[in-house]
Amino acid sequence: MKCEICPRRCGVDRKIERGFCGESWNPRIALVSLHRWEEPCLIGENGAGTIFFSGCSLRCCYCQNREISQHYGFGIEVSIDRLAEIFLEQQNRGASNLDLVTPTHFVPAIIDAIEIARRHGLNLPIVYNSHGYENLETLEMLRGSIDIFLPDLKSGAEEFSNAPNYFEVATQAILKMFEIVGDLQFDSLGNLKRGMIIRHLILPNHRKESLKIVEWIAENFKDRVILSLMRQYTPMPDVPKSIDRKLTSFEYDSVVNRALDLGLEKIFVQELESSSKIFIPTFNGENVIRDSKF
Repeated sequence: MKCEICPRRCGVDRKIERGFCGESWNPRIALVSLHRWEEPCLIGENGAGTIFFSGCSLRCCYCQNREISQHYGFGIEVSIDRLAEIFLEQQNRGASNLDLVTPTHFVPAIIDAIEIARRHGLNLPIVYNSHGYENLETLEMLRGSIDIFLPDLKSGAEEFSNAPNYFEVATQAILKMFEIVGDLQFDSLGNLKRGMIIRHLILPNHRKESLKIVEWIAENFKDRVILSLMRQYTPMPDVPKSIDRKLTSFEYDSVVNRALDLGLEKIFVQELESSSKIFIPTFNGENVIRDSKF
């Protein structure tokens, strides 16, 4: 079966060999955790129920999770039944939601696992936490399975991710995501139950591109989505010289101020201290292995 799940459309039979994403067909997971470093409306009382999938169909050169996104074979392969069980275990741990991190290349398995888990009592909101480089037909497959879309809208993706037509592809994908989940819905405690948060990681020397991205979001959504302006860029080894430094306060503040000038009010911002390697998870396979009950 030729894989065309992501815009790379590499055409590889992932039951036989690895695709561009670096993964075969069965899900591979690097960490299952309760994560407290997502946006406030996602963490609730105990944290978001993150499931970090291995591999990636974008593979940015500056990725802070490169240990799992770009190293073949990292993580633990699981069956669809085991994935469904992991979903239920996160619910039993008191997770605010299921936060599926870098899920694109495993969409078919994820949909099947969600269906199984729901038959066994899963009732958490499900978050699709992705890089935004998505096929529209793959997103349509997720209708009815996903409650919250959490895409990145990146700058410099053509250069740093070798992703042809990234902005065109990602913006069309984000419009599709909004069409699927609609306007923001919160519970009585302010936790997000449905809707979309668009993340934008501001890169050094790319301030003008970030301003254009904020303008696009304002033009297309206003406050019907949440904008999360991320300050956490941390230079990784061997990145290009143009981004081999941390972000300045001027670069970050100018993008925040532009968003405010455009009338955007639903904005999350980050403190200077967020740019640190201490916030990168330890991908040790925690909570992945257990005998399946299904």
